[in-house]
Amino acid sequence: MAAPDEQELSQEQTEKLLQFQDLTGIDSMDQCRRTLEQHNWNIEAAVQDRLNEQEGVPSVFNPPPSRPLQVNTADNRVYSYIVSRPQPRGLLGWGYYLIMLPFRFTYYTLLDIFRWPWERRQWSRWELPGFALRFIRPEPRGRVTDPVGDVVSFIHSFEEKYGRSHPVFYQGTYSQALNDAKRELRFLLVYLHGDDHQDTDVFCRNTLCTEEVLNFVNTRMLFWACSTSRPEGYRVSQALRENTYPFLAMITLKDRKMTVVGRLEGVIQAEDLINQLTFIMEANQTYLVSERMEREERNQTQALRLQQDEAYLASLRADQEKDRKKKEEEEQKRRQEEVARQIVLAEERRQQTLQEEKERRSESLPPEPSPDNPDSVKIVFKLPNDSRVERRFLFTQSLTVIHDFLFSLKETPEKFQIVTNFPRRVLPCLPTEERPIPPTLKEAGLSRSEVLFVQDLTDD
Repeated sequence: MAAPDEQELSQEQTEKLLQFQDLTGIDSMDQCRRTLEQHNWNIEAAVQDRLNEQEGVPSVFNPPPSRPLQVNTADNRVYSYIVSRPQPRGLLGWGYYLIMLPFRFTYYTLLDIFRWPWERRQWSRWELPGFALRFIRPEPRGRVTDPVGDVVSFIHSFEEKYGRSHPVFYQGTYSQALNDAKRELRFLLVYLHGDDHQDTDVFCRNTLCTEEVLNFVNTRMLFWACSTSRPEGYRVSQALRENTYPFLAMITLKDRKMTVVGRLEGVIQAEDLINQLTFIMEANQTYLVSERMEREERNQTQALRLQQDEAYLASLRADQEKDRKKKEEEEQKRRQEEVARQIVLAEERRQQTLQEEKERRSESLPPEPSPDNPDSVKIVFKLPNDSRVERRFLFTQSLTVIHDFLFSLKETPEKFQIVTNFPRRVLPCLPTEERPIPPTLKEAGLSRSEVLFVQDLTDD
């Protein structure tokens, strides 16, 4: 029995497969077939789902995992690249910094009072965090109630400010992005957006939204982003523990765990960003290749096991079918033997009953009259087996007596009729509706000496 993946396609399925490949541009025919099979060969739904994936919307076949994936952030081999801001130079630079320091402190403290905290990070020498109110007011971003809404809201606000020319944002939760990256064995680039950080605007305009970064990210990895001012972004920020903004983290499957393999922090130029991401991907590509080979081996093992199971089931079904047929044949033979036995028993009972009836009639026959009796009739009976039987009867006796006499003989068939020779006629020996009382021998027109023929009616 062929495995499911090897089953032949119908003409309609083949046409849908080629049409889907033309519409989506997917080179792999196996991938096209798997996608169509997931959508029950509904080509419209399959194409729409494929377009949704290209736009960053999670596939309908990838629901959020019931248990979020754990990300390893403590890998001692993680690549870290930090672009530091230039320090103040000279007496004039330090003087400007000291003069602006109180104003920055006041600004960020008031900002922290009237809005949600913009991010959690280590202190920067250029800005002071407004964290004092955390002692009297709980962190409002700690409760994540609508993670997808947080991501979609960030994407809308990002496009309002920076336009729609940007890498395709993954329109789902952080957990969904991790799950898809693990399932598809792809790199996941995470961007945490600090709304109020002074370097955010420069990074988004001059680096993230450039055409070269857009093309690089869209063709090489999944891209998930969210603002740390929103609960979902804040939750990811708590997990990744960034130091400053802009912050990028590269995550991939490493040693069976989703692991942070690269951290990029600070204002990084477009070309430098592409170079750093390329370096991180090349350094960790072997893990994905190894995982792909392991998955392929597992898939082949599963396919082989499936084929073996199907072969076993087919053999088991064949054996069960043989056993069933054998039991049916045995049962049929048993029924036939039982029927034959019942027929034999019925025939034996019939023969016994017939013999008893012959004996009863023989005993009830009147005695044979003497030859010198003037009312006697001599009759010679020719039986079907060519034997002859002779007996005398009285003219006054009913024809039934003749019938009972012949019936009591062993040589006489079970069913018969008595026929005269010339003219040929059948004697009415048994009662009928028209003649309930059979005639006597005299009434039947028999002479003192007769030859009668016994005709076998058993076959009739």
